[in-house]
Amino acid sequence: MSIIAWIVLGLGAGLLANMLIPGRRSQGLVITCVIGIAGALLGGWLATKLFHVVTRHGFFNLSTWLTAVAGAAILLLAYHLVTSRTAVTRRRGSHNGRRSRRWAHR
Repeated sequence: MSIIAWIVLGLGAGLLANMLIPGRRSQGLVITCVIGIAGALLGGWLATKLFHVVTRHGFFNLSTWLTAVAGAAILLLAYHLVTSRTAVTRRRGSHNGRRSRRWAHR
């Protein structure tokens, strides 16, 4: 399969993986599609190198789609983990900062 086909496949795989992952979605459509493309490319490369799965049979092959969706889902989960930890750290840091300033004035 050509790189253009993997990009198109990644768009669909990213959207499909986003629907499969439960929870609140903090990213937009563009980020989802970019992560889907990266996940499809990474998933196809890893499947070929690690497991010797040939994913170049065609666009409508089930193994190609499963590889792309799995790669996109893994990257989306990693994105959610990174962004949720960052948001929690920001909330904790700003909350503790306000509390300590308030007590410092008394």
